[in-house]
This record gives sequence, C-alpha cells and structure tokens, in this order.
Amino acid sequence: MAIKQLRIKTPNVWGKLSNLSDALGQHGVNIRAISVRQESNETASLCIIADDPKKAEHALKADNISFSVSDVLAVEMPDHPGGMNAVLRPLKDAHINVIAMYPYIGRATNPIMIIEIDKIEDARETLNRNWVKIWNEDVYRL
Repeated sequence: MAIKQLRIKTPNVWGKLSNLSDALGQHGVNIRAISVRQESNETASLCIIADDPKKAEHALKADNISFSVSDVLAVEMPDHPGGMNAVLRPLKDAHINVIAMYPYIGRATNPIMIIEIDKIEDARETLNRNWVKIWNEDVYRL
C-alpha cells in the first residue's frame, strides 16, 4: 500500500504553516512529515504526511483549504555515510525518477524518507528486489 501525501498550494505569505498546523490540530491530526517549497514569489507548495490521511482530508475541507492527494513511498534508509544510495541507486538503475524526497518525523530505528516518484509500482518492485524496507500504513502510527 502506498502512503498518502497531501499537497497544498498556498500563497507564499507569513503564517501559512501556522494556519495549516491550526487547521489540522483542531481536528486532532498530527503532521508526521512535511516539505515546504517556494514555487514563486507568490506561491508555495506544502506536502504533508498526516497520521490519519482521511481525517486530514476532512480537516482541510472543513477549513476550505484546497489540496490534492498522491501516492508516495515511505522507505527506510541505512544510517551511515552513503546509505541513501541503498534506495537511490536501484531507482537510478531502473530509470525511475525521484520527484521529491523529505524525512519522516516518526520514531523508527533507522531514518525513513518519503519519496515521490514517477513510476510508483516499478519503484516498489525494484526496491523490494533490493531488500529495501518499504513501510505500509504502519508508518502512520510511529
């Protein structure tokens, strides 16, 4: 199963992250991973992984915050110099593009990275063949 990423396009203004935190927190939603990117002087893009994706969607809709949902993978990476290549090299060799990558904030033994990729099923198969741990919905409870 893929992990659900919520992408929010927002004006690039002060307070946007605080407003998002308030909107989700008031509905009991915890942000487990977040990526913030300035798209232009006027626009920013926020990607989040929430502990309860359905509840997060409900919270955003209730606050009239538009968003899109996409599937991403949560993968465990070895914690040593060059360890990221245990994940990235097999993807490179399979000609699979990493669109975005950001850390998961949960409490696991090894680092977990969220990766958005262009061919998710091919990536899953490639990483499984290379003994990379891919987290399922259990990652929401870390």
